[in-house]
Amino acid sequence: MTPFGSRVRGLRAERGVRLADLAAGLQVTPAYLSALEHGRRGAPSLGLVHQVCEFFGLIWDDAEELVRLARISNPKVRMDTAGLTPEQTALANRLQQTLARLPPETVAAMLAILDTARLPPKPRLLGRARRQRLAPQK
Repeated sequence: MTPFGSRVRGLRAERGVRLADLAAGLQVTPAYLSALEHGRRGAPSLGLVHQVCEFFGLIWDDAEELVRLARISNPKVRMDTAGLTPEQTALANRLQQTLARLPPETVAAMLAILDTARLPPKPRLLGRARRQRLAPQK
């Protein structure tokens, strides 16, 4: 199950909404919604996430949280480690091999480490005008 699927299932349970009723309200099939909840489908589109928010009347923090959960809910993660260090590649491979067997407390500890890690900012793509402004003058 994905984080998004788990949250949608929780919302349905909290509000007494049947899967078929939510599917009809979102104009998707119950089979698709069930597969989405169980992690057998890819991450939902932003449009579908907004429809879920509207259906349940989620606003502000709750809606932002559902969008965040959707972003981290791809059940078929692929990693390209080309250009990374050997240690980073080894970590990616070890995670792939052992993730399903890790106990929940270990997963929680690893997530906490990642949440507190000080990461360098992501490189940004500069538009042409900005590149020209920042380029050394000749």
